[in-house]
Amino acid sequence: MTNQKIPYKIYLEENEMPKQWYNLRADMKQKPEPLLNPETLQPVTLEELSGIFCAELAKQELNDTDAYIDIPEEIRKFYRMYRPSPLVRAYCLEEKLQTPAKIYYKFEGNNTSGSHKLNSAIAQAYYAKQQGLKGVTTETGAGQWGTALSMACSYFDLDCQVYMVKVSYEQKPFRREVMRTYGASVTPSPSETTNVGRAILKEHPGTTGSLGCAISEAVEKAVSTEGYRYVLGSVLNQVLLHQSVIGLETKTALDKYGIVPDMIIGCAGGGSNLGGLISPFMGEKIRGEKDYQIIAVEPASCPSLTRGKYAYDYCDTGRVCPLSKMYTLGSGFIPSANHAGGLRYHGMSSTLSKLYDDGLMEARSVEQTAVFEAATEFARIEGILPAPESSHAIRVAIDEALKCKETGEEKTIVFGLTGTGYFDMVAYEKFNNGEMSDYIPTDEDLKPGFDSLPKVNS
Repeated sequence: MTNQKIPYKIYLEENEMPKQWYNLRADMKQKPEPLLNPETLQPVTLEELSGIFCAELAKQELNDTDAYIDIPEEIRKFYRMYRPSPLVRAYCLEEKLQTPAKIYYKFEGNNTSGSHKLNSAIAQAYYAKQQGLKGVTTETGAGQWGTALSMACSYFDLDCQVYMVKVSYEQKPFRREVMRTYGASVTPSPSETTNVGRAILKEHPGTTGSLGCAISEAVEKAVSTEGYRYVLGSVLNQVLLHQSVIGLETKTALDKYGIVPDMIIGCAGGGSNLGGLISPFMGEKIRGEKDYQIIAVEPASCPSLTRGKYAYDYCDTGRVCPLSKMYTLGSGFIPSANHAGGLRYHGMSSTLSKLYDDGLMEARSVEQTAVFEAATEFARIEGILPAPESSHAIRVAIDEALKCKETGEEKTIVFGLTGTGYFDMVAYEKFNNGEMSDYIPTDEDLKPGFDSLPKVNS
């Protein structure tokens, strides 16, 4: 099929939107290791997990047998407001790079939250409402997840309490105000409102915070407040399940025009976007039906896959959540304060960690000045100001397209554009002013986190 027959934007019809989520773990020959109870170090039970999460979400978290799970109609009704999202052929970028590569990106920023996070937020809020809960608590780093959850909770008339990593709370006041506009309460973390927050502040006065800190506070608040449960925007199996709508739509759009990608690239922090984008393609790869080069891109300043250890670790700094076997930098790891590109979590999804450890995908780390160079180039050429997180994938997509220019290979590259960067202007300002610098932790910097890993036989 010639390039001229493929439109700039491939839109699916409403009836082509997925009716089921795809559970990649059902097709994995080697399953991820189970979550462990932090007190007994035994596999966590459904009953134990239901004390933290909504009951239905706890079931989804532990489900590694059902390949497809029906999407409730009320969730699909909400999805229709912004889905299906477009798959865009980056013709202008291809021309600017003078590459024979064909570049496509799945754009998830066409909703008020500005990111893919809404795909899981609305599902988690729906199940909380179905259970008759009063509200939910959560954490947020850059703010996309908190924004998405505040929107979802507003839709279902649920209370939403957000603990926002302090450095982001201070750098992104407008993201915070969008959450408040949708009725959420937003607290900078670590805070004096929880026992774990006070303990962290006592041990680390003046800390800029981390996702691990914020998770601990949100979990403590949920389990100590009647009628509340904790919800999470990344890392968990249930989140990757909900985000599979990204990959399912992407594959349907590609199949519509007979396009077979050679390479699929996604940014990776905790794993929500990457896991959702690659899910149906990875399923084909596992089943031996097709082969793809799948690349996870993470920040050099928070390199859990490329420099972390594959081990059981706490999912939060306060060590109150279940333990997960994942690639991790240690639950106490706090990224440098100059880290402006998001993707701040100390570990990686257990599902993606297992796939990476089994050699089914690769990982690369990139420095933030190079990420913002790619973001600026993309904005000027393709007309979308990308989120810093998304720009990690853009960086590697551009690099791979330039390799094709050198070799003459006509590879087809697909990457995930997770959202827009209009609330990330402090980071863009630093880059534009020449004030942004790169920080790569030394082995000595990473050692305390590794030394603090729990002693668990896996």
